Amino acid sequence: MRDLTPRQIVAELERHIIGQDDGKRAVAIAIRNRWRRQQLDDEMRREVAPKNILMIGPTGVGKTEIARRLAALTKAPFIKVEASKYTEVGYYGRDVESMVRELVENAIGLVHELERVGIEEEARRRVQGRLLDLLVPTPPSFDATPDSPDSPERHERTKEKMRAKLEAGQLDDKRVELQLEQKGTPMMFTGMGMEQMDVDLQGMFDKILPKHTARREMSVAEARNVLFEQECDALINQEAVQATAIELAENMGLIFIDEIDKVVASEHAHGADVSRQGVQRDLLPIVEGTTVQTRYGLVKTDHILFIAAGAFHRAKPSDLMPELQGRFPIRVELNDLTKDDFVRILTEPKGALTKQYQALLKTEGVKITFTADAVESLATYAYDVNQTTQNIGARRLYTIMERMLEELSFEAPDMKMGRVEINAAYVKERLDEISQDEDLSKFIL
Repeated sequence: MRDLTPRQIVAELERHIIGQDDGKRAVAIAIRNRWRRQQLDDEMRREVAPKNILMIGPTGVGKTEIARRLAALTKAPFIKVEASKYTEVGYYGRDVESMVRELVENAIGLVHELERVGIEEEARRRVQGRLLDLLVPTPPSFDATPDSPDSPERHERTKEKMRAKLEAGQLDDKRVELQLEQKGTPMMFTGMGMEQMDVDLQGMFDKILPKHTARREMSVAEARNVLFEQECDALINQEAVQATAIELAENMGLIFIDEIDKVVASEHAHGADVSRQGVQRDLLPIVEGTTVQTRYGLVKTDHILFIAAGAFHRAKPSDLMPELQGRFPIRVELNDLTKDDFVRILTEPKGALTKQYQALLKTEGVKITFTADAVESLATYAYDVNQTTQNIGARRLYTIMERMLEELSFEAPDMKMGRVEINAAYVKERLDEISQDEDLSKFIL
């Protein structure tokens, strides 16, 4: 975990997210408290629970982006789930504990990538040796005569020549035959989706299902990639990876639960509303702290940080179960985006939309520039359409930009080394008619 102060965390988030200072400060403090907890003695560390956060605000204002960027910044295991998915009829195997299993899978991936860095050089060395064995197979027996084609000396000379060609990439198109291990899947589960199977059934089937091998012909370049993955798996201690991943998920994991307001039951609960209330009851022990069985072992949720978010248009946070409310002591309200926010979103972040389109069209040899009045005009259109139709926040900019640049994106490959200045007149010409259309269908996601 990176040792970042709250001020440093907020500064990093500012590079990607405009506004929402209260939300940034809340998550920055929560993350710093994790670092502080790690400095405590074991007895006190067990007593310190994370202060979970409830973000309240309309769609498209940055709730998910704050959590996602935070996880990337701290290198912590992170998943985003939608609370409403756990209420859908026919969503087989989708119980609330599955979010913890997904978090562990994410942690496994993070630890695995870190472990690979240390063994990649050895893995490549082994791959080179296996490729040489495929290209220059050792004969069943050697002929002791030095000039014989099957003599050890001749074999080694041939191998060294092939090694030089292999390292130079001259044999990448040559065909070789690999023996690959395959696993069967029980017919009763085919089409069901192994990832939806409860608890660690998938791991159980991995162990008991019969394995068989099949020979497959491919190029040396393709075989190099396949063999590299095999050697990495062989060199990495999978049990150690799993143990480290569980510890990482338990102490540094971050679960973002979106649409928490969608599991609020109405006053006269029946049918689907009862199901929503049930989802809250199921969430409660996960957030409070429980032990979940995964295919890699038991995982405690006591110190996982939960960030829940919802628009709360038709419901209020106080409509959640009192016990669940109590597990989210930090409340943060995120604001609607203003026109000035849209201007900043279009220009300031590292991956601003204007910069994205400039980079995309540059690949076609077309250089586009946005004048200040063009950005102002785009922000005005986005803000006005949000006010007169469904407010989808910053996501509106995606539809606005795509519509405005539709013709240019189509013509770009034929423009050669073109140069286009996008100003307010250019924006008005392409968006004015659409924005005045009462249907506004092209702007609705």
